[in-house]
Amino acid sequence: MSTSSPGVAVVVGGASGIGLASARRLRASGFDLVIADINDEAAGTVAAELDGRAIHLDVTDEGSVTTGFAGIEDLRAVVNCAGLSIPGAITELELAGWQTTVDICLTGSFLVLKHAGRHIADGGSITMIASLNGRQPGTGMAAYCAAKAGVLMLVEVAALELAERGVRVNAVSPGLVQTPLTEPLSFIPGLTEEYLENTPLGRVGQPDDVAATVAFLASADAGWMTGAAIDLNGGAHLQRYPDILGKVRALAQP
Repeated sequence: MSTSSPGVAVVVGGASGIGLASARRLRASGFDLVIADINDEAAGTVAAELDGRAIHLDVTDEGSVTTGFAGIEDLRAVVNCAGLSIPGAITELELAGWQTTVDICLTGSFLVLKHAGRHIADGGSITMIASLNGRQPGTGMAAYCAAKAGVLMLVEVAALELAERGVRVNAVSPGLVQTPLTEPLSFIPGLTEEYLENTPLGRVGQPDDVAATVAFLASADAGWMTGAAIDLNGGAHLQRYPDILGKVRALAQP
């Protein structure tokens, strides 16, 4: 590690999307990086770009999370960007779809917090990527909404428990951000337009919008902030969420 570095930052899900943008921002802030991802090839590419290292990490496997964090020294910042959504109406969603979404988004967040909390240095920062859907419901998104709402409360509990060591735990709740995860939504006619109609600032987010906030939370400038959930959605939380289920069903009509 370079002598000028503020320490090591681990970006879980750092191989693409918000995680990749966050890794780049944190590197620009001087952190030495560990890119922790289930996609080994992509993680290796990002790590090479940012002069960091890559580790395999599956947030649904506690053994993988345990091993991943155990070997990291001078850990000062952790960002968890791992996420997935399997949509479906409550009366139609298969249990496996519910379970997969909850396993990755909520249980995965718990496991990252558990093991990051054990290894992070006193005074460090843990940031969880939550979602607008943690506070705003969307049709067909029961699993994702419930999981992300759970993440927000998990962050508050962790902030209480880790405060005695000066470890800050916060969440960022993005709205619609253009990433590989959200790309399929652009193929549903009228969905993006409805989202923009209900976003006062009139645009979707970019990964770097979120990354800028992530870098702030990892910095000394956020030294008095913990247990917070930052709404980062162009004001979309002030209005209503698009009717995803209705638009999907309309698409299926002959």
